[in-house]
Amino acid sequence: MPAPGSVARLTELGRVRLSKSFFLRDFLHSEIAQMHGLLNAPDDPKLAIAAGTRLCEDLLEPLQDRFGRIAIRSGYRSPVVNALGCRLQREGRAGYSCSTNAKTHAGHIWDRRDAEGCMGAMVCVVVPAVWDRFQREGDWQRLAWWIHDHLPYSSLQVFPRYFAFNIGWHERPVRRIDSYVAPRGCLTRPGMANHEGSHEDWWRALLQA
Repeated sequence: MPAPGSVARLTELGRVRLSKSFFLRDFLHSEIAQMHGLLNAPDDPKLAIAAGTRLCEDLLEPLQDRFGRIAIRSGYRSPVVNALGCRLQREGRAGYSCSTNAKTHAGHIWDRRDAEGCMGAMVCVVVPAVWDRFQREGDWQRLAWWIHDHLPYSSLQVFPRYFAFNIGWHERPVRRIDSYVAPRGCLTRPGMANHEGSHEDWWRALLQA
């Protein structure tokens, strides 16, 4: 499948079904692209579809099946869109929060492999049903531990607004969770004492709710 060079091709690309609930079009919206008049679409649709399919089937579908509809905040970013966001963030412009392209390959940039040649994809989501019931300080850990115990995620980064979080699928998952909301920092990573075993004491209340 070629990169979209027309409205017709972009429309067809958006119709690609990544899983039972998600289509590629769901992940192509970008406020940065919209404000700056940029096309946010993959140059390598085949790789983006392959990585996005794994993200959707292995992570987003099970998450949605358990907790109800998930809201997509930020999905795919083209290298051009991400690079602009990174530059404007470094200039101190509000509303931009992109890392460098090299660090974002196999993350939000689905159609580029990372430095080790691995495929990956990332999306930022909100789980409204969880947020509606669990908003106290530290409550974000409930869902984070459920994901850790049940899904083959690679990385998770949690943010303050609605406890939104980046969730990434990767061919070589690192299994690390970090947070920008209290308690801030690394919740778990391989080698930490809390990494193995069940964390049901944290997430049991989610299922009861």
